[in-house]
Amino acid sequence: METYRTSGVCSRTIDFEVENNIVTHVKFNGGCMGNTQGVAKLAEGRPVDEVISLLEGIQCRAGTSCPDQLARALKEYKANH
Repeated sequence: METYRTSGVCSRTIDFEVENNIVTHVKFNGGCMGNTQGVAKLAEGRPVDEVISLLEGIQCRAGTSCPDQLARALKEYKANH
């Protein structure tokens, strides 16, 4: 399980798992529960690059959003694995 500390959004952290380049689990800690649960469910089962492509750049406040933060978390994961 990976944990990404978010910045500029209501959620505090994102816990996620990747297996064979597929996002298998996502959990936002904090934030708007309905929205973050929806984003998590839509991301699970998709390739990492597809999730990044779909979510990167979505803005809510401060030039980012919870979906954008997930994309950033996955990009950081890719850079380190």
